[in-house]
Amino acid sequence: MNMIAKIDTDTQASEVGSDGTARRWRGRHLAWAALGIVVLGGASWKYWGQTEAQASAAPLAAVGVSAPLARSVTQWDDYVGRFAPSQTVEIRPRVSGAVTAIHFRDGDFVRQGQLLFTIDQRPFQAALAEARASSASARSALLLAQNDYARVQRLSGDDAVSASEVDSLRSRLQAAQAALAGAQARERSRALDVEFTQVRAPISGRVSDRRVDIGNLVAGAEGSGATLLTTVNKLDPIYFNFDASEALYLKSQRDKDNGGAVEVRLQDEAAYNHQGRLDFTDNGLDPRSGTIRIRAVFDNPGNFLTPGLFGNMRLANGGKANALLVPDEAIQSDQARKTVLVVDKDSNVAVKPVELGPIVDGLRIIRSGLVPTDRVIVANLQAAMPGAKVAVKPATIRPAPAPVTPVDSAAPIAAQATFAR
Repeated sequence: MNMIAKIDTDTQASEVGSDGTARRWRGRHLAWAALGIVVLGGASWKYWGQTEAQASAAPLAAVGVSAPLARSVTQWDDYVGRFAPSQTVEIRPRVSGAVTAIHFRDGDFVRQGQLLFTIDQRPFQAALAEARASSASARSALLLAQNDYARVQRLSGDDAVSASEVDSLRSRLQAAQAALAGAQARERSRALDVEFTQVRAPISGRVSDRRVDIGNLVAGAEGSGATLLTTVNKLDPIYFNFDASEALYLKSQRDKDNGGAVEVRLQDEAAYNHQGRLDFTDNGLDPRSGTIRIRAVFDNPGNFLTPGLFGNMRLANGGKANALLVPDEAIQSDQARKTVLVVDKDSNVAVKPVELGPIVDGLRIIRSGLVPTDRVIVANLQAAMPGAKVAVKPATIRPAPAPVTPVDSAAPIAAQATFAR
């Protein structure tokens, strides 16, 4: 048992020695690992430090900046409407009869008083002759009554004629006077009927096509009961009718210093080539639509504008005003806001929300949000980031009218084509 115990002691000593040697080897490995980590950390610090130094030494982004362009602008409101004749007349006969002559060509421009139609005059001339004969008879009867009464007047002082006889002759004289007046009135009426057989243009303008031909019977009556022969429209000047909302009407009422200047662009025109002025505003708004009817008048010496043409109109409201403008490309969208990028005194980029107005020659009117001293980024916008420092270069804002094309429709193309002869 003692031997067994001795052997066990030697075995434990041997195990203790082996364990110490293993711990020494593990310590050496940990030391070498720590040294490697230190070396790697130093190399990494050196590498990243050089990268940051190189990044900080990179050149700043160059952007073009300019103060907002301050200009005087005219403010306009847009409307749509149609042209209408300044006067229109339906030509209807005032006497009945057969049409014997037509004195115009369809679509001609006619003058006031120009003869258009002739209705058979013979029945009316016969009636006029009869009326003239009646007038002559009444005139003869009046002359006789005047002579009889004159004789009685000379004898009444000697009591040769009774008072009743004098009264009877006086009454006969007055009846003859009344009969002559009635006959003359009928004569004038028959003369008017003869005159009405010649249908003339009541106004100057463009006549439509004839609605009846020679030989047709037409009915003369008062109002719309008479036969429609044709119509005449006065085109110089010409009206432009449009409706305005209640808000625009109130705005125009408060800005009455503009003189009511209006401009119209036709369907195939790119610019507002026709200038006019406000002529009429209705006396109330339509409660069903909330709009009010307004009319402008335009000179039309060449009769180019014709009733029914559609037009886009703009009305100068508020007159001239001073405004700040920036290129439309400088406007950015931030969800529901519109913003521009500006550079502060430290050359840092900042964002400013703005309220926009219309575009004038490629420049956007800024209603609010900018001051004349702001430095707005107008060039190389993609290189500017909010909060970043940039290199500033001066730029210039210039109006650049863009070619405008008709927005409604292009000119109709030809349906067919043939070789020229």
